[in-house]
Amino acid sequence: MAGEAKKAAKTAAKKGAGKKGAGKRAKRAPPRPKGWQKDEVIAAAAQCFMERGFHVTTVDDVARRLGCTKGRIYHHYASKTDLFFDVHREGMRRLFDAIAPAVSAAGRARTGLEGLVMLLLAHAEAMLEHHVYESVVAQGVQVHRFDAVTPDQRGTMRALIASRDDFEDLFKHQIRAAIADGSMRAMDVSVTSKILLGGLQWSIYWYRPRADETAEDRARLAHRMVEPLVGGLIGERGTEM
Repeated sequence: MAGEAKKAAKTAAKKGAGKKGAGKRAKRAPPRPKGWQKDEVIAAAAQCFMERGFHVTTVDDVARRLGCTKGRIYHHYASKTDLFFDVHREGMRRLFDAIAPAVSAAGRARTGLEGLVMLLLAHAEAMLEHHVYESVVAQGVQVHRFDAVTPDQRGTMRALIASRDDFEDLFKHQIRAAIADGSMRAMDVSVTSKILLGGLQWSIYWYRPRADETAEDRARLAHRMVEPLVGGLIGERGTEM
């Protein structure tokens, strides 16, 4: 009987220890300081690149904005160039996500031009909503010419340029559809797509978001941005937006 009592006591002690250990494991880990999460680094870098440009911005600038050490940045990125690439990549992802519903809806539009207007409006709103990231994407056109890059970085830049080309191809496809059904007059598809996208991307230089701005405000501004561009596609016939 005494032996059985000892066994029971040991078993109970083990269970108690297990519960204590479980209690310790259930405790929440302390919140990680700023700069630990990769998306925080990307967001801070986007602000710095927008405000100062790629060439002037330093890793120290990004660290100061985050309130962390440079080591935190280098934990995620080997260089400023690699960080810039990720900001550029995030900006393109947001553009593709923004126009995806419009691309789908354009296939059901009454005319090719109506579908093109859908794409342009979606793109204009994305340029306004993601102003910081799209400013960095626009810088990428020039940055891909900078000097000292590694073979891996050159490969990444080629992939980013290909992504921009894929984005433009969505507009080229819709322009061809509009010309084919007669809803817009015939014109050079490649040049037209570049002029349309360039006209909307120019907003990075003049647009300044307001603190009290709403999605409805951005939608109205997007219409005002797209209207003169579409007017040039149809001559004197006019269109409904």
